[in-house]
Amino acid sequence: MDRRDALNHYLDIDGKRIQVEEEELRTHVPDFWEHPKEAQAQMKKIKDLQAWIKGYEEVSAAVEEVETGMEFIKEELIDEAELDRLYADAMKKIEDLELRNMLRREEDKLGVVLKINSGAGGTESQDWASMLMRMYLRWCEKHGYKTSMANILDGDEAGIKSCTINVEGDFAYGYLKSENGVHRLVRVSPYNAQGKRMTSFASVFVTPLVDDTIEVKVDPACVSWDTFRSGGAGGQNVNKVESGVRLRYQFTDPYTGEQEEILIENTETRDQPKNKENAMRQLRSILYDKELQHRMQEQAKIEAGKMKIEWGSQIRSYVFDDRRVKDHRTNHQTSDVNGVMDGDLDEFIKAYLMEFSASEE
Repeated sequence: MDRRDALNHYLDIDGKRIQVEEEELRTHVPDFWEHPKEAQAQMKKIKDLQAWIKGYEEVSAAVEEVETGMEFIKEELIDEAELDRLYADAMKKIEDLELRNMLRREEDKLGVVLKINSGAGGTESQDWASMLMRMYLRWCEKHGYKTSMANILDGDEAGIKSCTINVEGDFAYGYLKSENGVHRLVRVSPYNAQGKRMTSFASVFVTPLVDDTIEVKVDPACVSWDTFRSGGAGGQNVNKVESGVRLRYQFTDPYTGEQEEILIENTETRDQPKNKENAMRQLRSILYDKELQHRMQEQAKIEAGKMKIEWGSQIRSYVFDDRRVKDHRTNHQTSDVNGVMDGDLDEFIKAYLMEFSASEE
């Protein structure tokens, strides 16, 4: 197929194969593992290159199966339904690799810190926030991403007021950055006795989850800690000890001089030192994201249509009664509301990347 050959060209697969051989030679030096941080970064570099090669090889194999299937159908060895299945599989692999090729920014390959906040409206919006949480957890599960709940604040009667989820895996940020913004729900509320149609809002904040290869400066003098008992079912050990941590960081913007307090809570484990470590990682992710935002503004590469995170700028509407989910940035929409709420977000993500990835270069 022409698209397979185009991918070979754009991804420079032959060049990547040569590069893998060269990078692997660097790991054969006697003292390679004496510098663990540099060694891990080198191994990750090789793994990333191999992932592109493997992805292309899977595409190539799928295309060859379609070509073989076309020969077999002439000889009546397979039926048209089987050929259609082979073709659909090849197209999916091609589109997945084309989509990943759009993610070229340094931060795209990182994991994600995903935070969901319910809007005004009490139980209704808190229920909506929990539905969004489930939607993203299902999307991550379908794509093989590892998730951990860094913090969750339950709603007064149902749902959640907020949650913070760490998502680990290649290109998680590149895909989920499309979800950054305000999400609007319209439905007949189960919490309204009159059966009225209600509108609820929840905001989703997405920042890159930094790893050990990313250098971020944290001023220890600006860090302070509180501890508290984690919430949950009564009687558990997690409630009896102050394992929950609250990190306060007095941040001064190096470019504008503006000051703000960054507040992070972590109740992920029953181990307070581990929770402190996780909170520091989130802080580094937030500081890294602030630097990225400054860089993008300086380079004037934030596309004109991208909206700020504020209550009047919803990026997507979910209208349950009309069976419609519509993204207001790309105009992509679907009637498969149940599928979307079960984590089928790929078409929305693809539409966003196709429209906006070029302006992020």
